[in-house]
Amino acid sequence: MKPFKRAEHKEQAEFFKALGHPTRLWIVRQLADGKEHCVCEFVDEVGVDFSTISQHLSVLKQAGIVLDDKRGKSVYYTLSCTCIATMLDCLDTRLKKR
Repeated sequence: MKPFKRAEHKEQAEFFKALGHPTRLWIVRQLADGKEHCVCEFVDEVGVDFSTISQHLSVLKQAGIVLDDKRGKSVYYTLSCTCIATMLDCLDTRLKKR
């Protein structure tokens, strides 16, 4: 058995906690296509205001899940951890077997 390292597991728990909201999970799935996406794309699709999407993206950024690239007035996001796409595919497969 490996030793328990509270700090390490707390950081990992925060990562998963960031994925624990339907909108954030949807955003991550959109970014799993490997392309960068503008905040405005998420706003248009989800149908909420810009500040709500920005807050969700901020949570994902703080957890180290996404990276942002500011270009003028626009901000583009990409996944920083591409293994999430594999994890989500695995989850989809598992849930379909229920």
